[in-house]
Amino acid sequence: QVQLVESGGGLVQTGDSLKLSCAASDRTFGTYAMGWFRQAPGKEREFLAAITWTGDNRLYADSVKGRFTISRDNDKNTIYLQMNTLKPEDTAVYYCAAGGLYVARHPSQYQYWGQGTQVTVSS
Repeated sequence: QVQLVESGGGLVQTGDSLKLSCAASDRTFGTYAMGWFRQAPGKEREFLAAITWTGDNRLYADSVKGRFTISRDNDKNTIYLQMNTLKPEDTAVYYCAAGGLYVARHPSQYQYWGQGTQVTVSS
């Protein structure tokens, strides 16, 4: 069982940037495709970005492409989400997830989840 812990969330203003981190406890972390999701109150969990275990293939939701960047450091067992030009509608709990060999857009395609980190963007 892979354990994931997100960090880096906080309160920012519109237009600010924030970088989230997700640390994995499993040393086989480098074999998993990874993804970032978010969930706002009253809404379903939303796909944001995914990356293969090699880091050579990345997938983004249209809503964040060009603003958010996913990356990973297998030596540190860590995945990142760089978020720029933040908007109030970006306010949500952000989750990282670990899947298999392939990037995917749907939450059901991921096996392991972190506890989430809160991102709040004021207008």
